Order: sequence, then structure tokens, then C-alpha cells
Amino acid sequence: MEIEFFHDVLCAWCYALSPRLRRLTEEFPDIKVIHRGFPLAPEPNDIVQMFGSKEKGKRDILQHWKAANMNDDEHRINAELMEQRDFDYPYSTPALLACKAAELQGGQAMHWNYFDKVQEAHLTLCRNIADFDVLTDIARELSLDVEKFSADLRGEQVKYLLRLDIDRALELGVEATPTLVANDGMLTGAVPYDSLKRWYVKVRQ
Repeated sequence: MEIEFFHDVLCAWCYALSPRLRRLTEEFPDIKVIHRGFPLAPEPNDIVQMFGSKEKGKRDILQHWKAANMNDDEHRINAELMEQRDFDYPYSTPALLACKAAELQGGQAMHWNYFDKVQEAHLTLCRNIADFDVLTDIARELSLDVEKFSADLRGEQVKYLLRLDIDRALELGVEATPTLVANDGMLTGAVPYDSLKRWYVKVRQ
């Protein structure tokens, strides 16, 4: 059975949900997770357009981080550290394209591994995930072919694959992240594991 996981690298609630979804796949090994990038801030100036300024955007977003950290089972989200960083709050597209470049080497499993690592870099380590060098470092950590990864990240195929994901989200009526879709069921938000499991058992019937 397939579950489509619509997520964004910037989404703190996705960071909380991903380990629960991994746990679900361990309990139900027949699940196949399809990863779909759904950018919340696709362009460099989107934070300014949404919040009025870079500074206000970062302040407001970090309040969401603090709320998501209460939801996260291991409380890994470090808003206090990100407050100290002096780079502009990143936008979604570079790291989502990097997830697709990882997918080209290792399929859906590597997409997931890269997604989790880039979220760790963003939300726990508070690195600038719009920086090409940071994205390459993560590829190296995962033992990817860095030369191929770098070429793919700059290429057209990853842009096409991300566009397909966005089109799929629009087709299904996905409006937020994280969202899971399976059969005719849709689940939005970083729900507790027991709620996730009940949803899955219901939609698989």
C-alpha cells in the first residue's frame, strides 16, 4: 500500500511526523512511502512577501518552531540557536531539489534519508540549507556520489520532478504540510503515533 507524504524541508511539523511515519512502516512493512516536495516558500523573497520583512518572518516562524518542538517526541527543534544565526531564513526550493537529487541515486529510501538529514541541519543544527555547500555536505554524510549529486542538483530533471510533486498536490487538494494521502484518505498535521496508526488501519480497509 502506498502513502504519499507531502512535506517541505522548512516544515517543523514534518520533522516531528517523519519518525512516526518511519515507525509505522516498521510495524506495517507492506507500506511504500512516496515522497512529495511541497514548497511553502519556493522563492527567495517569499518570506518578505508573506510576513512583511525578513526579520518579522524569522521571528514569527520561530514561534512555530517552539510550538512544533512541544509536539516533537524528542524535542529536537532548536529555535534558540536559530535566533542567533545571522543568515537570511532559507527558502524551500534548493533543499527540495537536493532531496530529488538524492532520490536519483537511491530512490525513495534515499529521498527520505536526505530529507530527514536536511531537516536536522535546518531545525536542530540551524545551518543554512539554502547554501549549496551545506547541501553537498549532507550528500557526503549519506555516502552519495557527490559529483553526480552536484550535477543533478544544478540540472533540469530535479526541477521537473519537483514540479510533478507540486502538480500532484494541486490535483489532490493538498494545501499544507505535512499531509499524508493513501487510497481515498488524507491526514494533515503532526498527529501522535496512535492517531497515525488508526488513520492507516482505516484507509487500508
